[in-house]
Amino acid sequence: MTETAELWQVPVTYAAIGATQAEDLLRYPPQGFRPMEVRVRIGHGPERWDFAWVQAMSWGIQRRAGLHVELVDSPSEVSEGTYLPVAFDKKGNPIQPATAGEAGEATYAPDGSALVRPGDSALLKWMLWPVKIPARVVYVIDEPDRKGFAYGTLPGHPERGEESFVVERRPDESVWLTIRSFSRPANRWFWAAYPLLRMMQAIFTERYKRALTGPINE
Repeated sequence: MTETAELWQVPVTYAAIGATQAEDLLRYPPQGFRPMEVRVRIGHGPERWDFAWVQAMSWGIQRRAGLHVELVDSPSEVSEGTYLPVAFDKKGNPIQPATAGEAGEATYAPDGSALVRPGDSALLKWMLWPVKIPARVVYVIDEPDRKGFAYGTLPGHPERGEESFVVERRPDESVWLTIRSFSRPANRWFWAAYPLLRMMQAIFTERYKRALTGPINE
């Protein structure tokens, strides 16, 4: 990120925006990137579902995994101009988002938590990492039984790529979390530390998996 540019002005550092949604991501990732997918059952029933989707849509997974999340403001015209995708059911009928309001408007969960929007930017910080890591919300999934978002890397992130966090409620009332990503080191310096980056990714993936399986009211 340049010293003069505001974070909201800086583009993501990879080309395949939204590729974590591709069904064949694991077989055909963007060239030069390493894909990853983890799926875990996190509970059962409406109470677990409500807890899980609110956490997933408000950076709660990241915070519960030990990251400090600093949201970065952007001008209202940026949010208003952000494309909000339309979801469709299995028959091809459009689905009205369960939580989203008009484009550019802040949206909130029933407990008052602010929900992510496409185009939002954030700085992520872990106590053992010396700098803040910038990220951009590149898409949001807001369907009745499937919710979450993906963020892409910005300049200053040690990797290039995208990571998604999606919770799903199945017909048997079981609730699942799916984490998908594709990534590569951001530059030659981080290539030299690639084993460390992979170890850190594995550690945080495990933390993300545990983030939604604990007590709901803690």
